Amino acid sequence: MAAAPIMTRLRKLWLDIHLWIGVGLLAAILPLSATGAALVWRDGLDRVMNPQRYAVSGGAARPLADYVSAGAKALEGQALVTGLRLPAGEGEPVIVTARSQSAGEGGRPRNISVWLDPATLAVKDVGAARGGVLQVMHELHGNLMIPAIGRKVVGWIGWAMTVSCHTGLWLWWPRNGAFLPGLRWTRGSGVLFNLHHMIGFWICLPLAILSVTGVYLSFPQSARALFGIERSAPGGPTPGDRAGGGAPLDNPRLTFEQAASAARSAAPGGVLVSITLPTSGRQPAWRAQLRAAPGAEPVTIEVSDTDGRAKLSTRGPGVQAPLSRWMRRLHDGANLPLIWKWIITLGGVAPVILSLSGLVMWLQSRARKARLRPARVTA
Repeated sequence: MAAAPIMTRLRKLWLDIHLWIGVGLLAAILPLSATGAALVWRDGLDRVMNPQRYAVSGGAARPLADYVSAGAKALEGQALVTGLRLPAGEGEPVIVTARSQSAGEGGRPRNISVWLDPATLAVKDVGAARGGVLQVMHELHGNLMIPAIGRKVVGWIGWAMTVSCHTGLWLWWPRNGAFLPGLRWTRGSGVLFNLHHMIGFWICLPLAILSVTGVYLSFPQSARALFGIERSAPGGPTPGDRAGGGAPLDNPRLTFEQAASAARSAAPGGVLVSITLPTSGRQPAWRAQLRAAPGAEPVTIEVSDTDGRAKLSTRGPGVQAPLSRWMRRLHDGANLPLIWKWIITLGGVAPVILSLSGLVMWLQSRARKARLRPARVTA
């Protein structure tokens, strides 16, 4: 007899928690979810928003030095070339990356990109490496545009969403324990109630995965410490580490072609994805990424600018531990099957529907209680 009241109180507790997460964090959940759903298709969105960058012709690729020269010419001395990103497929440009001579926002040098036709070297666009609508989406999804603490705020919202998934599943579960009947549409009398329960159940697991991976990415240092992942090699940063934001060498000993050739020798059969100039330091090193097959995860090769020796990099920029790499891929869908991208998209749309339907049901419930209260007082 005592078990029923306990379960009733527990259910009310979970309902209150579930309700206040949905209603209380509504203003944050909406932009996070909507931008997350859109950013899964960021490459396609960039093509739509910046079609001039992808208006490239077919033809054979040019030597790397040609791209560097064309990029430097387009920059007109306003920025120094720092690297190249080569096309991943047909219809994509070569991107020359550069660092501006003048300071940008926050006193830091600005990163500039030049988009080139791979065959003709025609300049398709010049602009900030990060900017426009897509950058606004990234900022909203990554830190809600809150200075300094925004990323942590997003992480804690991720924890709240994880709790919401668990409490939502508890509340969805039929009280008589009959699982299959719980899947029927007519769980309740209202359309919103049935919609909320149906969408909530089917999106619960994917949404929990997106929330947990979001927490991992929002607290990278804590996550690495928890799972025993080292941030850098013992004894200091990896040679060529750009974490300090060092400027590229003015006169490297190797050319782009020589560094790329050395990198290919360390990863036979690999296709060059990108290559960056070494930065100043005791052991300046080029960093090249090569991919063994389309869609495969690229490997990073370090090439010493001093003696041309190449080795596989296991630390530093562009290199992630396997767990971190999978957390990132699960969260943004990179290099994963199309079905998972659509699941992520639904995982971004669903919280918007669930939050709004939950808010309406809560307001309707308050209105019903308000109508009943005078009647009780009169009685």
